[in-house]
Amino acid sequence: MGIESIQFQRGQRASLAKTITEADVRTYAELIGDRNPLHTDEEFARRSRFGRRTVHSTFSGDLVSAVLGNQLPGPGSVYLSQQTEFLAPIYLGDTITATVEVISWRPDKRIITLKTDCHKQDDTQVVTGKAVLLVDPAE
Repeated sequence: MGIESIQFQRGQRASLAKTITEADVRTYAELIGDRNPLHTDEEFARRSRFGRRTVHSTFSGDLVSAVLGNQLPGPGSVYLSQQTEFLAPIYLGDTITATVEVISWRPDKRIITLKTDCHKQDDTQVVTGKAVLLVDPAE
C-alpha cells in the first residue's frame, strides 16, 4: 500500500484496555529501573499521601504508545512529540483504557496529531495529552 493511499479522518479513534497487576508493576520497575518505593513497597506507600502503592505514571503513557504503534496510526509510525499531563493516581488493580483520537492529518508531510487520554474503570481521567507522529509504514 502506497503512502498516498493512507487516509485518516478527524475524530477517528482507537483504544486499548489493561488491568494493571502486581507482576506488571514489578516488571515495569525492573525494566525502566524506577524502583521508587511508592510503587514497590506497600509499607512505604501506606505512609504516603496516597495511602497505598501507585502505578508508575508513565505506565499509562506507554499504553498510549501501544495504541499508537499497533492500531492508530499503526505499525511504522514514529513519535515526533508527546505532551502528557498526569491527572490522577493509578493503583494496582485499576483497569486503564488508553484512547487516541485523530485531531489532524497532513498527508503532504505524513504527520498525524492525536489527542491521547487514559481513563480508569470508573471513568476517572488519569492522563491527557497530545501526540504527533510521522506515518511511514513499511512498503
